[in-house]
Amino acid sequence: METREILEQVRSGAISVEEAERFFKKQPFEEMGYAKLDTHREIRSGFPEVVYCSGKPDAFLVSIFQKLFEENGEVFGTRASMHQYEAVRAVLPQVCYDEVSHILKAERADKEHIGKIAVCTAGTADIPVAEEAAQTAEYFGSYVERVFDVGVSGIHRLLARTDVLQEANCIVAVAGMEGALASVVGGLVSNPVIAVPTSVGYGASMHGLSALLTMINSCANGIAVVNIDNGYGAGYLATQINRLAARKMPGTEGK
Repeated sequence: METREILEQVRSGAISVEEAERFFKKQPFEEMGYAKLDTHREIRSGFPEVVYCSGKPDAFLVSIFQKLFEENGEVFGTRASMHQYEAVRAVLPQVCYDEVSHILKAERADKEHIGKIAVCTAGTADIPVAEEAAQTAEYFGSYVERVFDVGVSGIHRLLARTDVLQEANCIVAVAGMEGALASVVGGLVSNPVIAVPTSVGYGASMHGLSALLTMINSCANGIAVVNIDNGYGAGYLATQINRLAARKMPGTEGK
């Protein structure tokens, strides 16, 4: 339960001051032996803890998902496998899995989505990383518009969607190969661009290193770069930017 929700319930009389006090007296993490769940992370940062699923034993992952869902009423995991989905679903039937982004989540249906983030890709092969970014931002309450397959080999496709990019509070540009998309987008918009290099490409792309170096060395202004294939990090940062922008621009909320 969120801090604001607790305080609202105290104000309305739904719970007593003593019950609220017990909530706030809890230690800021849940000790599970193999994990220490950061149950106060949302209080500090505005975002609840997210689960990195890859490599976690089934029993650990299931327990972590159960506990976080119990605490927050929703839970979000990245880099999950179909096997892990089936293991979690056996005890948490409301969980759903996206085979493209490998996201495993259970979320509230009545969530409001504010502002606007544009997530674009150079090619179709970049979509799994882009979807990780887009769904992360949506889970955290951002409105997201997708602009896929607009790479520089057919730049007219990107130019046809310039209006969408220029209206966004933040743009996530996802590209492998040489990673030029971020530089082109950066030259077209006034708001921040988050560049995500992907491991898509032939031998000399060096599993995304070539795109990473291109993005870091971009001559376009206003570009920040996250790690190779780190769609989650891009979606998180984009949401932080979007929240700040949406607070200052009434009328962009509730899209």
